[in-house]
Order: sequence, then C-alpha cells, then structure tokens
Amino acid sequence: MRETIPLSDPRVIFLGGLGRSGTTLLERLLGELPGVVPLGEVVHLWERGVLADESCGCGRAFSVCPFWVRVGDKAFNGWTSMLAERVVALRRRVDRTRRMARIAHADLPEYVRAYRRVYRAAAEAAGARVVVDSSKHASLAYCLVEAGVDAHVVQVVREPRAVAHSWSKSVARPEDGRPMTRWAPLRTAVHWNAQNLALEVLARRGAPVTRIRYEDLLAAPEATLTGLAGALGLAEFRLPFLDGTTAYLTTSHTSSGNPMRFKVGRVELARDDAWRQGLPLHHRGLVAALTWPLRARYGYGRATA
Repeated sequence: MRETIPLSDPRVIFLGGLGRSGTTLLERLLGELPGVVPLGEVVHLWERGVLADESCGCGRAFSVCPFWVRVGDKAFNGWTSMLAERVVALRRRVDRTRRMARIAHADLPEYVRAYRRVYRAAAEAAGARVVVDSSKHASLAYCLVEAGVDAHVVQVVREPRAVAHSWSKSVARPEDGRPMTRWAPLRTAVHWNAQNLALEVLARRGAPVTRIRYEDLLAAPEATLTGLAGALGLAEFRLPFLDGTTAYLTTSHTSSGNPMRFKVGRVELARDDAWRQGLPLHHRGLVAALTWPLRARYGYGRATA
C-alpha cells in the first residue's frame, strides 16, 4: 500500500468493552467535542462499508458518502474490494482474542498500517486532531498499542445483567431490517468477563486505559464527559450540546455500530433498566454468579440487584 497522506498521526480514542454497553452513545457525545471526529466501528468498515456498502451514519450508502469517499481517496487512492478483503484476511490471522498474549504476529505491521491510514485520512478530511474508533474489541486495542499507535483506550462497562438482557432481545438492523445478532446470557457473561479482563491486563502493561460506567454517563452526562475529556487530555472543550440529561446530536459519519448512530437532534439520556423485569430471574442469577468478582469491582453489587 503506497502512502499518500501526511505522516503525522492523530490521537486515537479507542472505545473498548463488550457491545451493548453504551459505546455508541459515548462515541456520539465525544464526537460533538471540537476537534474530534467519530468513525464508528472501524474494525467492521472493511466488510460492512467497503464490501457490503451499508449505510454511513449520515444515511447515505458508504460508497457515495462524501466523507468516506474523501477518506478512501486520501488513504488508499480509493476503496477497493481487494484492499478490504486483504484487511479482513489479515484480521483473521492477527486480530484474535486468543492471540492477545502473543499479539506480535508477522502481519501485525501491515494490518495496523491500514487503520493508521484510515485514522490519518479521516482526521484530515474532518479537520480534526482526534478520532474516535468504537470497535470495542480488546484484541484490536492490543494490536494498535503493540504497533505504536497513539491510542487512549476508554473501557466502557455496564451492569452485565443489563448487557445480557440487551443481547437477548430481537432488534432489527436499520440498515437492512435483518435481526441483529442475539446471544444467550451464558455467552454474554463469558464475553463480558473476557473483554473487560483483557482491557484490565492491557492497563497493567502500561497502556493508557480509562474506565467509565454506562450508568454514570446517563446519570450525570456533563460531569462524566468533563472528567473523561480531562483524562483524555482534551484541554479545550465545550459542552453546548448538553442540557442536563438531554443531548442535541449532529449528523455523524460512523461506518458501523448500534442503530443509535443514525440519531440526529434531541436525544434524552435515560438509563435502560428493562433487564430488571425483562431478564428471567434464573438468567439474572447465572450472569451475576459468572461475572463475579468483576461485577463487584466495577460497583455492581447488591444495590443494583
């Protein structure tokens, strides 16, 4: 791949954790800060954007979204199926949870170089200094950090029983109406542990990792975002898009993610505690038992039962 853009990298805010934990909402809020551009789940850009031509967060198909056309031109002289298939093949070899203990694969530099080019081109196209990648996967965070990307990982955690309830629901994908992936509570609990433990280990290795809770973001969005922005080194920021627990969101060019990436305008930031009635008692008990002690470590004790 021939470099066609400046060599200076933007700062990367990588949102990590298990899906259905509020990462898309956090990304949208961070994307309203000056100098910050949200990109969605870049890990899925290659298959869902380039190959499947799914919708950008702006509502246009990926192939005709002016923002992503500019990014592709700047980064790779245009998007091609050959490029996307190559990155997907590299991901299958390099970017795997089981490989995190020995992430230094021979193909790692080539794999991460594709992400670097996307980040640089997106920052240039948006006139931003910081990009947000909400890919979530701890394995990709390991790849980026190992390869020297200037990435600050934000570990987003949510009550695991609420996450299990969300994964068990039938939800239609706005892109095509097909049902989103569903997981049983047992599988959700296992993955919740795995992703969060992996991010804890990454922090112990010296990588910059900041943890926030979904519940705190919804209860006190301004205070939580202000604290997070400070931890991320975003010295100059304003929050005019927040009014108490109401957010006013502008259009974003997120390549993949939760359906709320399409939301524009007024959004009420209200906690979703439907799991208390919607998740069967035996499933609540199973998830609570399997996710102990991390659940307690993150402040989800009996008070939230």
